[in-house]
Amino acid sequence: TVTLIPAKCAGNRVAVPGLRYPGPMQPIQPDQASFLLHGVYLPGLKNEHRITKSVIEAIPLDKGDYRPDGISKSALELAWHIVATEMRFMDALEAGAFDFSPRPRPDSIKNSHDLSGWYTENFTPRFEKLTKLSEEQLVKILDFRGLFQLPAVMYLEFVLHHSIHHRGQLSMYLRPMGAKVPAMYGESYDSAEARKAAK
Repeated sequence: TVTLIPAKCAGNRVAVPGLRYPGPMQPIQPDQASFLLHGVYLPGLKNEHRITKSVIEAIPLDKGDYRPDGISKSALELAWHIVATEMRFMDALEAGAFDFSPRPRPDSIKNSHDLSGWYTENFTPRFEKLTKLSEEQLVKILDFRGLFQLPAVMYLEFVLHHSIHHRGQLSMYLRPMGAKVPAMYGESYDSAEARKAAK
Protein backbone atom coordinates (compact mmCIF):
# COMPACT_ATOMS: atom_id res chain seq x y z
CA THR A 1 0.00 0.00 0.00
CA VAL A 2 1.01 3.60 -0.50
CA THR A 3 0.82 6.01 2.41
CA LEU A 4 -0.41 9.48 1.52
CA ILE A 5 1.22 12.51 3.13
CA PRO A 6 -0.85 14.95 5.16
CA ALA A 7 -2.59 17.72 3.28
CA LYS A 8 -0.76 20.38 5.29
CA CYS A 9 2.43 20.63 3.29
CA ALA A 10 4.82 18.74 1.04
CA GLY A 11 7.57 19.26 3.59
CA ASN A 12 5.70 17.39 6.33
CA ARG A 13 7.36 14.08 7.21
CA VAL A 14 4.58 12.62 9.37
CA ALA A 15 2.11 10.18 7.86
CA VAL A 16 -1.55 10.34 8.83
CA PRO A 17 -2.83 6.96 10.05
CA GLY A 18 -5.41 5.44 7.77
CA LEU A 19 -4.69 7.61 4.74
CA ARG A 20 -3.78 4.84 2.34
CA TYR A 21 -4.81 3.66 -1.06
CA PRO A 22 -7.32 0.79 -0.67
CA GLY A 23 -4.93 -1.61 -2.38
CA PRO A 24 -1.60 -1.78 -4.16
CA MET A 25 -1.31 0.69 -7.02
CA GLN A 26 -1.45 -1.00 -10.41
CA PRO A 27 1.80 -0.64 -12.38
CA ILE A 28 1.60 2.22 -14.84
CA GLN A 29 2.50 1.40 -18.42
CA PRO A 30 5.07 3.49 -20.32
CA ASP A 31 2.54 4.68 -22.89
CA GLN A 32 0.16 5.68 -20.10
CA ALA A 33 2.92 7.64 -18.39
CA SER A 34 3.73 9.44 -21.64
CA PHE A 35 0.05 10.31 -22.15
CA LEU A 36 -0.22 11.69 -18.61
CA LEU A 37 2.90 13.80 -19.08
CA HIS A 38 2.10 15.30 -22.46
CA GLY A 39 -1.69 15.23 -22.40
CA VAL A 40 -2.39 16.20 -18.80
CA TYR A 41 0.48 17.33 -16.59
CA LEU A 42 2.57 19.51 -18.91
CA PRO A 43 -0.46 21.55 -20.06
CA GLY A 44 -1.52 21.80 -16.43
CA LEU A 45 1.89 22.94 -15.25
CA LYS A 46 2.07 25.57 -17.97
CA ASN A 47 -1.35 26.98 -17.14
CA GLU A 48 -0.85 26.93 -13.38
CA HIS A 49 2.55 28.61 -13.77
CA ARG A 50 0.83 31.49 -15.54
CA ILE A 51 -1.77 31.82 -12.79
CA THR A 52 0.73 31.48 -9.95
CA LYS A 53 2.95 34.11 -11.55
CA SER A 54 0.01 36.53 -11.73
CA VAL A 55 -0.77 36.04 -8.03
CA ILE A 56 2.88 36.58 -7.06
CA GLU A 57 3.03 39.73 -9.18
CA ALA A 58 -0.09 41.04 -7.40
CA ILE A 59 1.81 41.21 -4.09
CA PRO A 60 2.67 44.90 -3.57
CA LEU A 61 6.42 45.46 -3.71
CA ASP A 62 6.45 46.87 -0.18
CA LYS A 63 4.11 44.27 1.36
CA GLY A 64 6.12 41.07 1.05
CA ASP A 65 6.39 40.88 4.85
CA TYR A 66 2.61 40.88 5.30
CA ARG A 67 1.24 37.90 7.22
CA PRO A 68 -2.36 37.46 8.40
CA ASP A 69 -1.27 35.94 11.69
CA GLY A 70 1.92 35.62 13.70
CA ILE A 71 2.22 31.90 12.94
CA SER A 72 1.62 32.34 9.20
CA LYS A 73 4.30 32.62 6.57
CA SER A 74 4.78 36.08 5.13
CA ALA A 75 3.51 36.66 1.60
CA LEU A 76 7.01 36.39 0.16
CA GLU A 77 7.83 33.31 2.24
CA LEU A 78 4.67 31.56 1.06
CA ALA A 79 5.32 32.50 -2.55
CA TRP A 80 8.88 31.17 -2.26
CA HIS A 81 7.59 27.92 -0.77
CA ILE A 82 5.35 27.45 -3.81
CA VAL A 83 7.99 28.08 -6.46
CA ALA A 84 10.87 26.32 -4.69
CA THR A 85 8.74 23.20 -4.25
CA GLU A 86 7.89 23.19 -7.95
CA MET A 87 11.61 23.29 -8.82
CA ARG A 88 12.36 20.48 -6.36
CA PHE A 89 9.74 18.20 -7.89
CA MET A 90 10.65 18.95 -11.50
CA ASP A 91 14.32 18.33 -10.68
CA ALA A 92 13.42 14.98 -9.11
CA LEU A 93 11.88 13.64 -12.30
CA GLU A 94 14.99 14.32 -14.33
CA ALA A 95 17.40 13.15 -11.61
CA GLY A 96 15.43 10.03 -10.74
CA ALA A 97 15.43 10.88 -7.02
CA PHE A 98 14.42 13.65 -4.66
CA ASP A 99 17.01 16.01 -3.24
CA PHE A 100 15.70 17.35 0.06
CA SER A 101 18.56 19.73 0.70
CA PRO A 102 17.35 23.11 2.00
CA ARG A 103 16.50 25.66 -0.69
CA PRO A 104 16.58 29.04 1.04
CA ARG A 105 15.35 32.10 -0.83
CA PRO A 106 18.30 33.87 -2.48
CA ASP A 107 19.27 37.21 -0.94
CA SER A 108 18.70 38.78 -4.35
CA ILE A 109 14.95 38.14 -4.07
CA LYS A 110 13.69 41.07 -2.02
CA ASN A 111 10.17 41.54 -3.39
CA SER A 112 7.50 40.05 -5.64
CA HIS A 113 9.07 41.49 -8.80
CA ASP A 114 12.36 39.75 -8.06
CA LEU A 115 10.58 36.48 -7.29
CA SER A 116 8.46 36.60 -10.43
CA GLY A 117 11.59 36.96 -12.55
CA TRP A 118 13.35 34.13 -10.71
CA TYR A 119 10.28 31.93 -11.12
CA THR A 120 10.18 32.31 -14.88
CA GLU A 121 13.95 31.94 -15.30
CA ASN A 122 13.97 28.68 -13.34
CA PHE A 123 10.65 27.21 -14.44
CA THR A 124 11.17 27.51 -18.19
CA PRO A 125 14.33 25.35 -18.55
CA ARG A 126 13.00 22.72 -16.17
CA PHE A 127 9.72 22.56 -18.06
CA GLU A 128 11.62 22.02 -21.30
CA LYS A 129 13.57 19.17 -19.73
CA LEU A 130 10.32 17.53 -18.67
CA THR A 131 9.15 17.46 -22.28
CA LYS A 132 12.18 15.31 -23.16
CA LEU A 133 11.96 12.70 -20.40
CA SER A 134 12.00 9.09 -21.54
CA GLU A 135 9.23 6.65 -20.73
CA GLU A 136 11.70 4.79 -18.53
CA GLN A 137 12.26 7.95 -16.47
CA LEU A 138 8.52 8.55 -16.18
CA VAL A 139 7.71 5.10 -14.78
CA LYS A 140 10.68 4.88 -12.41
CA ILE A 141 9.50 4.49 -8.81
CA LEU A 142 10.65 7.43 -6.68
CA ASP A 143 10.62 7.47 -2.90
CA PHE A 144 9.23 10.54 -1.15
CA ARG A 145 10.68 10.83 2.36
CA GLY A 146 9.93 7.17 3.01
CA LEU A 147 6.23 7.99 3.12
CA PHE A 148 5.25 6.61 -0.25
CA GLN A 149 6.65 5.45 -3.55
CA LEU A 150 5.11 6.38 -6.89
CA PRO A 151 6.05 6.39 -10.57
CA ALA A 152 7.92 9.61 -11.25
CA VAL A 153 5.27 11.08 -13.53
CA MET A 154 2.65 10.91 -10.76
CA TYR A 155 4.55 13.47 -8.69
CA LEU A 156 3.57 16.12 -11.21
CA GLU A 157 -0.02 15.72 -10.09
CA PHE A 158 1.17 16.05 -6.51
CA VAL A 159 3.03 19.30 -7.16
CA LEU A 160 0.11 20.75 -9.11
CA HIS A 161 -2.16 20.20 -6.11
CA HIS A 162 0.51 21.61 -3.80
CA SER A 163 0.88 24.81 -5.81
CA ILE A 164 -2.87 25.32 -6.20
CA HIS A 165 -3.41 24.75 -2.47
CA HIS A 166 -0.81 27.26 -1.33
CA ARG A 167 -1.63 29.73 -4.10
CA GLY A 168 -5.18 29.78 -2.75
CA GLN A 169 -3.74 30.74 0.63
CA LEU A 170 -1.59 33.42 -0.96
CA SER A 171 -4.50 34.88 -2.91
CA MET A 172 -6.31 35.40 0.40
CA TYR A 173 -3.47 37.68 1.52
CA LEU A 174 -4.00 40.10 -1.35
CA ARG A 175 -7.04 42.18 -0.42
CA PRO A 176 -6.05 42.56 3.27
CA MET A 177 -2.72 44.01 2.11
CA GLY A 178 -4.51 46.41 -0.26
CA ALA A 179 -3.87 44.50 -3.49
CA LYS A 180 -6.15 43.34 -6.30
CA VAL A 181 -6.93 39.68 -6.92
CA PRO A 182 -6.10 38.68 -10.51
CA ALA A 183 -8.23 36.47 -12.74
CA MET A 184 -7.47 32.79 -12.26
CA TYR A 185 -9.91 30.26 -13.76
CA GLY A 186 -12.14 33.10 -14.86
CA GLU A 187 -12.63 36.70 -13.89
CA SER A 188 -12.11 37.83 -10.33
CA TYR A 189 -14.13 40.73 -8.96
CA ASP A 190 -11.11 42.99 -9.39
CA SER A 191 -10.32 41.93 -12.95
CA ALA A 192 -13.99 42.33 -13.90
CA GLU A 193 -14.08 45.84 -12.41
CA ALA A 194 -10.89 46.74 -14.30
CA ARG A 195 -12.43 45.48 -17.54
CA LYS A 196 -15.58 47.54 -17.01
CA ALA A 197 -13.57 50.64 -16.17
CA ALA A 198 -11.54 50.25 -19.37
CA LYS A 199 -14.65 50.42 -21.58
